[in-house]
Amino acid sequence: MSNTTAESPVVTGEEAMLAAGVFERMAAGVETAARCDPATVRLILTAFATGGHVLLEGLPGMGKTTLARAVAAVTGGKARRVQCTPDLLPSDITGVTIFNERTREFEFHPGPVFTGVLIVDEINRTSPKTQSALLEVMQEGQVTVDGTAYPVPHPFLVVATQNPVDLEGTFPLPEAQLDRFLMRLSPGYPGEEAELSLMRGSALTDPDDLVPVLDADEMAWLAAAAERVAFAEPVYEYVLRLVQRTRRHPRLRAGVSMRASIVLCRAARMYALADGRGYVTPDDVTALARPIWAHRLVPLSGAATAEGTAELLDGVLAEVPVPAPHENRR
Repeated sequence: MSNTTAESPVVTGEEAMLAAGVFERMAAGVETAARCDPATVRLILTAFATGGHVLLEGLPGMGKTTLARAVAAVTGGKARRVQCTPDLLPSDITGVTIFNERTREFEFHPGPVFTGVLIVDEINRTSPKTQSALLEVMQEGQVTVDGTAYPVPHPFLVVATQNPVDLEGTFPLPEAQLDRFLMRLSPGYPGEEAELSLMRGSALTDPDDLVPVLDADEMAWLAAAAERVAFAEPVYEYVLRLVQRTRRHPRLRAGVSMRASIVLCRAARMYALADGRGYVTPDDVTALARPIWAHRLVPLSGAATAEGTAELLDGVLAEVPVPAPHENRR
């Protein structure tokens, strides 16, 4: 990858195919450790390559944590895991300053957040105070303890899991916390053949045994190449029409924010690159709208379910005219 021409104003076909090959190898590695829908694997890899955090929703025993560990392994990230409980403290995540009696000085002891990939299991089972400890690091890549800012390793990504059904004793994530996640994904059940294979005792690869497909420098190359993926003006206008429709929707109290529209465009470039293309199409936008936008919409009814909000978004996608194919590369 290092021999490609990063100065090129538009990503070349050769670079796009090279990037697609990288994504294929990462997906193949993940699928040896976690039985998951290939479309979900592509989405979570797109989020990682874009530098965005991911919220995985699903019932217990669905392999959400294994999926997160597998993605961390193939992307070369060192993963650490935090199990959330009601008594978990912010310092249990960020770290704490302790007085050293020998040196007579205060020393900072880093918490598990100082890693490449932080897996936060059952994030909605810890208190809002502890949840808020993640806000700064997810947005700014640093934690502040006793007035001192400590940067975390780069790239840094959070994969959080939560059970959307068992809500007893949980603390729902507020809009500000949800907005820190680039995507909310529901891996769902494996296919029939995959589940039969697991029932017969077919072994999966342990995520710790997966070989990294790329390192931090190559991840940076992917990010730089994605910035050069063409984004035609009609497709930009299509995104804007979708945004405006969510803001005027009669059943939504708040539509898509400026941040949400910007991150969708960034992710669409990476999604196209993962497909071996040097240009974004409306299909890329519609494929990403639900995982990136649905959890950011605020319905009029506070009791509305995540699925209900996603259905409202599906209605918006059905109402807004799609640009003609010949306009996508203009």
